[in-house]
Amino acid sequence: MAKSIISEDRLQNINFSNDEIARYSRHLIMPEVTLEGQKRIKAASVLCIGSGGLGSPIALYLAAAGIGRLGLVDYDIVDFSNLQRQILHGTDDVGRKKLNSAKDRIKAVNPNVQVELHDLLFRSENAIPLVRDYDIIIDGTDNFPTRYLSNDACVLARKPNIYGSIFRFDGQCTVFAPHLGGPCYRCMFPEPPPPGMVPSCAEGGVLGVLPGIIGVMQAIEAIKLIIGIGDPLIGRLVSFDALKLRFREFKIRRDPNCPICGDHPTIHELIDYDQFCGIPQADAEAAQELDVPTITATELKTKIDRNDKFILVDVREPYEHDICRISGSKLIPLGELPARLSELDSADEIVLHCKVGGRSAKALKILQDAGFRKLSNLQGGILAWSEKIDPSVPRY
Repeated sequence: MAKSIISEDRLQNINFSNDEIARYSRHLIMPEVTLEGQKRIKAASVLCIGSGGLGSPIALYLAAAGIGRLGLVDYDIVDFSNLQRQILHGTDDVGRKKLNSAKDRIKAVNPNVQVELHDLLFRSENAIPLVRDYDIIIDGTDNFPTRYLSNDACVLARKPNIYGSIFRFDGQCTVFAPHLGGPCYRCMFPEPPPPGMVPSCAEGGVLGVLPGIIGVMQAIEAIKLIIGIGDPLIGRLVSFDALKLRFREFKIRRDPNCPICGDHPTIHELIDYDQFCGIPQADAEAAQELDVPTITATELKTKIDRNDKFILVDVREPYEHDICRISGSKLIPLGELPARLSELDSADEIVLHCKVGGRSAKALKILQDAGFRKLSNLQGGILAWSEKIDPSVPRY
């Protein structure tokens, strides 16, 4: 059985009202939990980075369980596209700060929980002070910059880091805790992938109910560490396939050559990984890094109004094209472009676009390598067109 991360001396001043006894009664009658275990839950503090898809079930279930202090890190506002999976927020919350919406929902679930809001980007300059102030850190953001930053901060501060990952129909969960004998995230992936190498959930999508499964698993691991029961997912990674409803377990071991938790670490301070995929601006940033000729949505509208002769090529997928399109565009998905070059004339002026600009920048490079020269990439993609030119075009 695991040992609780909450020391005995922190339980001395923990008391419960009659209402709390009734609220947590199903815990109290479990021999693995009892009153002492519930005291540990109330004495504990958890920092959840992100209040979105993963953060929603994490925060809601930890609050319902009676966690004493729950910290939330987020800087975003609620968008309609969040509502399919981010159950902390409702339709009336669209446009509100996610933190404010989350606090209202958490307090409605359990007013006894102390909710602390951190309205900021989780960055190298604030990560260590934030992490040190909590017993457990849960990464609910599912993006590469935060994964590496939260991992490094937790290793340096000797805090358990409960990891969750979601993409399309697949999810993963484990606990990184080198100070408890396990590996860290860098033991699996020493360095982040190149920009644009791995698609984000915003580009590839995610089944709305999947974060509920993985987020609840992360919350379970937090409770186990707090009470000191069961077998924590330290050194074990659980993978979930929603399409087959199958769980698989993999052993992960601490790497003695790991750059931060190994025998001779080379990382001693935090850095930021802003250029890596998974963040909302990643596709646009990837486009900038490719350094391709661009055209703004306003300039494109002017060309259309003047009846200029040019070809507008949409390199998104057919199912994206079904959602929305710019009138008159020709659909050639990026993956099909090399085989369909004959459908384009190098003598024509060609404007390419995708959702936000990254894939169309790659398409432009393909055309340049094939000898096309009169090319430009729509800055911000069809989302910029919707925002600046035609709001009737749906955003997704």
